[in-house]
Amino acid sequence: MKYRNMGRSGLKVSEISLGSWLTYGTAAEQKAADACIEKAFESGINFFDTANAYNRGEGEKAMGAALKGYERSSYVLSTKVYFPMGDGPNDRGLSRKHIFEQCDASLKRLGVDYIDIYFCHRYDASTPLQETLRALDDLVTQGKILYPAVSEWSGAQITEAASIADHLRLRPLIANQPIYNMFERYIERDVLPVSERKGLGQVVFSPLAQGILTGKYKLGQPLPTDSRAANNAVNGFINSYLNDRVLQTVHELERVAQGLDISLAQLALAWVLRQPGISSALIGATKPEQIEENVKAVNVELGADTLEQIESILQEIANFSPNR
Repeated sequence: MKYRNMGRSGLKVSEISLGSWLTYGTAAEQKAADACIEKAFESGINFFDTANAYNRGEGEKAMGAALKGYERSSYVLSTKVYFPMGDGPNDRGLSRKHIFEQCDASLKRLGVDYIDIYFCHRYDASTPLQETLRALDDLVTQGKILYPAVSEWSGAQITEAASIADHLRLRPLIANQPIYNMFERYIERDVLPVSERKGLGQVVFSPLAQGILTGKYKLGQPLPTDSRAANNAVNGFINSYLNDRVLQTVHELERVAQGLDISLAQLALAWVLRQPGISSALIGATKPEQIEENVKAVNVELGADTLEQIESILQEIANFSPNR
């Protein structure tokens, strides 16, 4: 495993990190979560991500249970706040009330004394930004979180937040968590350059485009019965990728990977990690074997010719962004 600083902070995180999203949270999945986290530690992964909104707290419980047997100082743990956790008008957003209440609830569900990185899961236009940033800063002072961060914030929103934090002498944001993969590249326009100037590292989710960039979905072939796309309960955004245009592109990318004697997933992750502003690529896994396969990407160096070849393939769908 290789490690990078989280933005301009001194915190070091593994280039590949493990998230819970919708894959953990039920009794049947706890055994899988335990096995995946054990394999993650064996592979050198030290960064684990979840959110209060994942299965209404069950994702945090599963993650906390799986991490319980490990020394707290040996891993970096992040969770999030923003999405509704109840039916009341204050059970959502980034108000001081909701942030404080949800931080305490997350600590309880995770079974830890502090959260390393606390993400604002989305931007809240209904709450003054100064209120949100002061609340996060106070949580740092209280020792409940170590670093404040955001998720899917625009370049302009990050710029404004950094300006307020600097003016009020608050602890700076150290990370942003956006979607980023070969088909979702909007952060290259302004989020990446702004974040690098302001000291935020990127923790990118869906680097394998919901599994499309693993090569399991083939042009003209039926969906694998055990795949996410075949499961109507969790398929989510993946259906928007399932068209001939995307699958033909995947086929061409797979030929590039074969030429390098690596898997398509390793190619896709190495491509993401080519960006110096990215601190970690966040993967999901239901089987330890998936982690073992994906972590090999940190040792893949993509040469200029390969990157040019990939870019040429991607230019065909350069304006394709199915989930935004």
